[in-house]
Amino acid sequence: MVLTKHTRVLTLNDMERLERTLFRLEQGFELQFRLGPTLQGKHVRVYTNYPPEGQKFDRLKFHALDWINPTGREDDSDKFCKLDLEVAGSYQYYFSHGGHEEKTGSGFIVVDPVLRVGPDRQVVPLDCITIQTYLSKCLGPLDEWLDRLRVAKEAGYNMIHFTPLQVLGLSRSCYSLADQLELNPDFSPPGKKYTWADVGNLVTKLKTEWNMICITDVVYNHTAANSKWIRLHPECGYNLVNSPHLKPAWVLDRALWHLTCDIADGKYKNMPALITSEAQLGTLRNIIWKDVFPRVKLWEFFQVNVDKAVEQFKKLLMSGNKPANSGTEGKSKLRIIQDPQHRRFGNTVDLNTALEHFAQNGNDVVDCCNRLRKKLEEINKEFLEEMHRHQEQATNCMMGSITYDRLAGHGPKLGAVTRKDPLLTRYFTFPFEEMSLEQEMKMIHQEDQACHFLAHNGWVMGDDPLRNFAEPGSNVYLRRELVCWGDSVKLRYGEKPEDCPYLWAHMSKYTEITAKHFAGVRLDNCHSTPLHVAEAMLARARRVRPNLYVIAELFTGSEQLDNLFVNRLGITSLIREAMSAGDSHEEGRLVYRYGGEPVGSFVQPTLRPLMPTIAHAMFLDVTHDNECPIQLRSVYDSLPSSAIVSMACCATGSTRGYDELVPHQISVVSEERFYPKWNPDAKPDTPGQTNLQTGIIAGKLALNKLHQELAAKGFNQVYVDQVDVDIVAVTRHCSSTHQSVVAVSRTAFKDPKTHHYSNEVPSMCIPGQIEEVVLEARTMPRSAEPYAKDGKSINGLPNYTVEITEHIQLKESKIVRQADVTSKGHSEFVQEIVFEHLTPGSVIVFRVSLDPKSQETVGLLRGHLAQFSRQYKAGSLTDPQGPGILKIDLEYLMSKLSLADLNTLLFCCDAEEKENGGGVYNIPSWIPLKYAGLQGLISVMADIRPKNDLGHPFCDNLRQGDWMIEYVSNRLIKREGPLREVGKWFEAIFGYLKHIPRYLVPRYFDAIIVGAYTAALDSVFKQMSSFVQNGSTLVKQLSLGSVQMCGVGRFPALPPVSPALEDVPVRINPNTKKEEQCCVSLAAGLPHFASGIFRCWGRDTFIALRGLMLVTGRHLEARNIILAFAGTLRHGLIPNLLGEGVGARFNCRDAVWWWLQCIQDYCTLVPEGVNILTCPVSRMYPTDDSPPQPAGTKDQPLYEVIHEALQRHMQGIEFRERNAGPQIDRNMRDEGFNVVAKVNSDTGFVYGGNRFNCGTWMDKMGESDKARNTGMPATPRDGSAVEIVGLSKSTVRWVVELHKAGLFPYSSVTITRDGKEMSVSYEEWNRKIQENFEKMFYVSNDPKDPNEKHPELVHKRGIYKDSYGASSPWCDYQLRPNFTIAMTVAPELFSVKRAWEALEVAEKKLLGPLGMKTLDPDDMVYCGVYDNALDNDNYNLARGFNYHQGPEWLWPVGYFLRAKLYFAKKLGKEAHDKTVYLVKNVLSRHYVHLERSPWKGLPELTNENGQYCPFSCETQAWSIATILEVLHDL
Repeated sequence: MVLTKHTRVLTLNDMERLERTLFRLEQGFELQFRLGPTLQGKHVRVYTNYPPEGQKFDRLKFHALDWINPTGREDDSDKFCKLDLEVAGSYQYYFSHGGHEEKTGSGFIVVDPVLRVGPDRQVVPLDCITIQTYLSKCLGPLDEWLDRLRVAKEAGYNMIHFTPLQVLGLSRSCYSLADQLELNPDFSPPGKKYTWADVGNLVTKLKTEWNMICITDVVYNHTAANSKWIRLHPECGYNLVNSPHLKPAWVLDRALWHLTCDIADGKYKNMPALITSEAQLGTLRNIIWKDVFPRVKLWEFFQVNVDKAVEQFKKLLMSGNKPANSGTEGKSKLRIIQDPQHRRFGNTVDLNTALEHFAQNGNDVVDCCNRLRKKLEEINKEFLEEMHRHQEQATNCMMGSITYDRLAGHGPKLGAVTRKDPLLTRYFTFPFEEMSLEQEMKMIHQEDQACHFLAHNGWVMGDDPLRNFAEPGSNVYLRRELVCWGDSVKLRYGEKPEDCPYLWAHMSKYTEITAKHFAGVRLDNCHSTPLHVAEAMLARARRVRPNLYVIAELFTGSEQLDNLFVNRLGITSLIREAMSAGDSHEEGRLVYRYGGEPVGSFVQPTLRPLMPTIAHAMFLDVTHDNECPIQLRSVYDSLPSSAIVSMACCATGSTRGYDELVPHQISVVSEERFYPKWNPDAKPDTPGQTNLQTGIIAGKLALNKLHQELAAKGFNQVYVDQVDVDIVAVTRHCSSTHQSVVAVSRTAFKDPKTHHYSNEVPSMCIPGQIEEVVLEARTMPRSAEPYAKDGKSINGLPNYTVEITEHIQLKESKIVRQADVTSKGHSEFVQEIVFEHLTPGSVIVFRVSLDPKSQETVGLLRGHLAQFSRQYKAGSLTDPQGPGILKIDLEYLMSKLSLADLNTLLFCCDAEEKENGGGVYNIPSWIPLKYAGLQGLISVMADIRPKNDLGHPFCDNLRQGDWMIEYVSNRLIKREGPLREVGKWFEAIFGYLKHIPRYLVPRYFDAIIVGAYTAALDSVFKQMSSFVQNGSTLVKQLSLGSVQMCGVGRFPALPPVSPALEDVPVRINPNTKKEEQCCVSLAAGLPHFASGIFRCWGRDTFIALRGLMLVTGRHLEARNIILAFAGTLRHGLIPNLLGEGVGARFNCRDAVWWWLQCIQDYCTLVPEGVNILTCPVSRMYPTDDSPPQPAGTKDQPLYEVIHEALQRHMQGIEFRERNAGPQIDRNMRDEGFNVVAKVNSDTGFVYGGNRFNCGTWMDKMGESDKARNTGMPATPRDGSAVEIVGLSKSTVRWVVELHKAGLFPYSSVTITRDGKEMSVSYEEWNRKIQENFEKMFYVSNDPKDPNEKHPELVHKRGIYKDSYGASSPWCDYQLRPNFTIAMTVAPELFSVKRAWEALEVAEKKLLGPLGMKTLDPDDMVYCGVYDNALDNDNYNLARGFNYHQGPEWLWPVGYFLRAKLYFAKKLGKEAHDKTVYLVKNVLSRHYVHLERSPWKGLPELTNENGQYCPFSCETQAWSIATILEVLHDL
């Protein structure tokens, strides 16, 4: 079987630091790093400490990864570098850019270890783990261990956790180790001395023969107070020499010890040794405040010796010293210098700041000294007050400790105060004979003694785990906030091995011994182990054992902080505990939280984004160092809570004693008895023996086996149902076979003997067919002697056991009374379970399959889905009798679809679909989809799928009925030809979908649609140019815009082309039954310009045509569009609004020039493209005044139509629109209907328009009566608009070249002037524009430029005018993005230096995140927010008057970037490289928008700074097209 390669993609974003985000991966995965929008175009280097192949891991050694760009170089959307993850551990990555080493983003990845057992080294998945903890000291001699550990094997555990096996300290706590390198001698019986090698042999035996993995603890934070090595190396702890800041805390600690001695010796008459009441605590509080604090005077450690400081200051003044800064400005605060030795009155004054503050009074030395004295006395008083606050907190903490130790019901009740049980746990070691407090105080100053006063370890409630509470700056010891472990010394590593060489070497050896013999470690006290220490030690451990399993229990209180530990240390599993749940509902929630997907989850692709996750959980019913559940809940809860835990989709486990119902906590400190041995024949109450009759062991065996089976067989989906207040049902579901296992547990948090549980248990509905009862079990009392604590072995309650039955039929169950099979709809079979004896403490587990018919249907469906992905092979069936259409691969059916068909299959917005008699699918209680085609579904599912958001209204709709399913197939079946066949394929495959359980419908509907969508995209790209086929993801996504915008509606949008033209698509009109042309037309934008007369616009079509049709390889369709528009030429113009030709409006001056530019582009880009020049054009209007003529009435070659357009301009176009008035434009004033377009005979510039019309793309006409702007264009741009001059120059230059090449018969235009015929050559026209352009359009940096007619109107220099000769001259000087169009189509007009300078201004002032500002933001009428609904009295804003006065339009960005690229090349490599970065960076933002947009397009415009504009088209043809052209140029 070929394993599918899993790839995860991590997108890098500038300045994103993800140290507290967890990314978990498995070995064998590929991790790809890709560039986010903030990094695209930059020279980014990604570094990692993941070791290169063949090298060992060194966490401090980073290397750069190589970039792979599979599609070439046009953009960075597909560029990636990768890691093939084969080694477990935690790895760091970071990245930098711009040639700097500085990190600009970073994070971690954690690769899980692979654990193996048995002679054949079979893998144990992490979710299969069932662990049991053993206190090693309770196992007895090593040769008896197998008998005691067999209990774990026989109870179904597959991992054993041993507490440390080292020599223990005096306290005998499992975690207070006297020597980290020596095996506990207790494990060697008399006459033998076992070694680590013997332990290793035992561990290996358990692994190979019992299939059990062994792990143990590592304790890095402390050592036993009686460790011999710490006496020899006191520098390894925090003592008064290396940590003098602890002196005040030590002094207080000794004073409190002497208080203990005084109370124990009866020196206080009013304070007996036995504390029994709160009143006595009050007395004690008084003693501390009256006797202890005044005696030790802790504030003196922080105060200044005033006399000494004033004397030094006086000497300084007498010797004539003056302050460095004599004014009051910049005076620093009087600085107190901390005494590094922390002696009483050891702090001193910084005399420089003293001079600044107190030497300002001339020569009055006495006055200066007096003022300093007064200030120092104030400061000393502040220190006194601060110490008072510390003492308040210390007293409160002490009272809390004493209350818990001696009065609290749940505390240890220590009894009388003695030297053995002191009043308070000592915070420091004192390895000397008893002496008076005064004698002890002298020892502070003797380093050889003070170095042995070592701080104990402990924990601090609510402390920051990243802060070391023993370091300077912390007052934890002084304020008595430490919950202290008096048997252990806190270890002081420093920042690096050189700071404490012995300790680092000692602990490294300890780590290596542990890793050599054990498969994993539990990090004890992880949250307060210094991170850098644990990091270094685990790196050493992984060198010995690369697949090291690491677990830890964290108490940080923050998931993000947990993640930091998991990331830095490579923790595999975090210990979680069911005992943390206060009720069954919370216990069920924890199961759902700690693993698995929801039941019915979507199939995720093997290549997908790397998603943040929570740490893998090791979910235990109870941990070994927590209170006993029997004491906190009830004995009856042990089994059901274990069952709930066992059903979790993660590692699970327990501690030895839980299954045997030991009714108390097995103390890690005081327990010295041994665990019982396994004896299958022993009687239940035999001391020191245990077997399946003991406690709940039989139940745990069944549950552990089930847990391991579920994980091994892929039951990775989880559903938790709170049946009632005590009953939790957990379902584990297999996503390939759709088998489920349902465990119903009735918890008993309260004892049934004292708490009333209802006999009425709700019935339960289980979807599917119950195949068997896997097990049913309940906790039962049995007759036995009452529990008595055994003296030698750890024993549990003998008078309870488990009654368990396994693998029975439902009818044999004692817990279930009946199970009725009901049907919900035609595909939902449900068994209703009525419980009879589901008593508190009971568990029943069902194995459930789909009913046979559903099972077969799912198998057949998976068989058909296997054509899309190997993921569906498991559980698939073939269907020889299935529908014939399904025997044909969908890929083949898709290959028969034209791109116009694919427009219908994939897209069609609501307006387009309504034209065809339908509409998009509307989800009740939610929203209509964006498209009727597959993209409408995909856009929603792409959002739902990664999150498995099965509660989404979309999924609800699918579960509730077949409406959406039938919509998909029915709309296609209504079509003709190949689309109908695809519709039939959907209908056939949906036939299976309708007959599977409804909860699975969203999963498989998604799978079908994703498979079909992918096949459709393949078909799209195969029909496009090599630029698209070999292009990046961004190129392909933009190319889909061609399919989105180009379609054939029910009514032809284009006028018919000449019948003499070959390869024109035709169809039979359903109404007339006659043949009609069905050429693809190009929608201007969706959803506003999708259908009817508003679909096609001359200007929009030809701005978009190069990018959407020529660049993508749709040459024939582009030809038909060019020729169809050519046929509508009238007055020398082509229409703005096409209206199928018959309803055309010839009211724009620029569309004809965009059309001519497209013909030029066609000839240049299309192989043998010049042939279009001789193609026949059917003239709809042979003369300006003729009525529309049928196609074929008058044909002429395209080159004649081109020549006519140019000749008419040179002659001068001047006419009034037909039907002028409100019937064609309700807002335009009368003068606006007069159309003028001419050529200036001096400059060659095309000019025209007037102040009442707008003949360019900036065509907003005022329509607000309130603001009095009705009929006034916001941007008339009359005169010579810069882009029209550029487009005309491009065209004239081109026809000159065509004529020279013999491809265009005309060298000149013939016009009439003053009744005389005259000729103007194209060469002359071309020359005039060239000679005059910069003279007339460039706004020079020289204020005295003789070409400048209106210097008073200039407000930006070094730019090109937006127009020349406007009726309002100031409009010429407005900075707009239109000159970049001229730069792109006619770069020869521009001198390189000036062009570059103007482009820099445009970039700085106009470039937005997605689009270009349409007006200089410094302009007085600039407004960047377009609101077409706003109607007020603001002339410049009302009814969207500012449409082109600031909002950021996308399509000009394409021309800006293309111009920038062109001129950057002229300037050399450095400018070009910078420009490529800019281009890639801008394009990356378009890529992000495309990815996120449900319309899968680029909008018409945004509001200022890229903000969403609700009045914009959501996807616009020219926006997509011009960005695609940039990529083509790149």
